[in-house]
Amino acid sequence: MNVHILQHVSFEGIGSIDKWLNQRNANVSYTRFYESNDLPALSKIDLIIIMGGPMSVHDELEFPWLVEEKRFLREAISAGIPMLGICLGAQLLASALGAEIYKNSQKEIGWFDITKVPNTDFQFPDTLKVFHWHGETFTLPEGAVQLAQSVACEQQAFQYGKNIIGLQFHLETTPETIDSMIANCNEELVADNFIQSKSIIKSSTFKDYEKINKQMSSILNYITNF
Repeated sequence: MNVHILQHVSFEGIGSIDKWLNQRNANVSYTRFYESNDLPALSKIDLIIIMGGPMSVHDELEFPWLVEEKRFLREAISAGIPMLGICLGAQLLASALGAEIYKNSQKEIGWFDITKVPNTDFQFPDTLKVFHWHGETFTLPEGAVQLAQSVACEQQAFQYGKNIIGLQFHLETTPETIDSMIANCNEELVADNFIQSKSIIKSSTFKDYEKINKQMSSILNYITNF
């Protein structure tokens, strides 16, 4: 299996996804936009994973590679390639599908519950505590199915077709990825209704990580038919 990862900043890596890829002996390649915007031929790719980042999908003047990335995603959608978008990655997928991307009424940073939206597609647990770090959201793309929501943000997850899923939250989170995000985005941890303190964020347990990492593996299995 050939997997290509779109990474927008050095401090938002793939976390627990690395283990899933290793277990399947995946051939993994990267486009690290903070180093180069070279993109592969889609004919050679079996799965695309689009990671997060602090920029907005609208920041094309500051990050001109966003234009090419959106084009790449539109072509991948047309080609039927399985894709998973995480946080900014979900917003980029939603944008590529024609949805509107805009600031949410409030930022959501920390460990908060999502609740599933019952449907006939991928099924989340009824509730699941997951890790969030986002300030923007999106309208549900035309033809997509809503999968989850939260108190702070209506659109938390969607599915388009059988093999494309977008997540506003971070199921790949590990203690190391949280440390990295806090170290690079600490200025965003300003007390608010849905922004937790660093100490609360870091007080999460092994069980918290185990649950979300298992859910991430389930999603990857689902979109790749493993």
